[in-house]
Amino acid sequence: MMRKTLIAATLLCAATAAWAHGPTRQKVAETVTIAAPPEAVWDRLKDFAAMQNWHPAVESSQATAGNEVGSVRTLNLKGGGKVVEELTRYSAEEHRFGYKMTDPGPIPVTNYSSTLSVTPGDGGTSVVEWKGGFYRGDPNGNPAPERNDDAAIAAITGIYKTGLDNLKKLAEGK
Repeated sequence: MMRKTLIAATLLCAATAAWAHGPTRQKVAETVTIAAPPEAVWDRLKDFAAMQNWHPAVESSQATAGNEVGSVRTLNLKGGGKVVEELTRYSAEEHRFGYKMTDPGPIPVTNYSSTLSVTPGDGGTSVVEWKGGFYRGDPNGNPAPERNDDAAIAAITGIYKTGLDNLKKLAEGK
């Protein structure tokens, strides 16, 4: 009986160790302070179907149900490619919305979800935070360099920084 218990414990430990080596959820958060009141900044972000109005990588977008939870938007990227996202929560009062990618297109991620929010900063400014969690594009044990954790983090960081930098420029009139 002792031997069977030892074998079972060894197998359980081996199985647990195997699961521990899978991909880990990655997180990226970027913030920007904008010299404009929160309402003015939110006015630029609040339309789920109009990301092209502030993000320079988006050529056009359309959404199935505007700002209603469950609305699905398709982002047509400059230079080609499409990304499909679904609105998972929306609060005009809190100046915040959340969404998930249902088809990341050329972006090397899976199971991506994100929130975008505007809060008051010091001296009449706004703080915009864009944060997301995701897994790399290839969940297998030895992903190609363009679909590994580093590639996923770099892609999302680049998307966030580019968008927030442009939003700041637009909102501050520069």
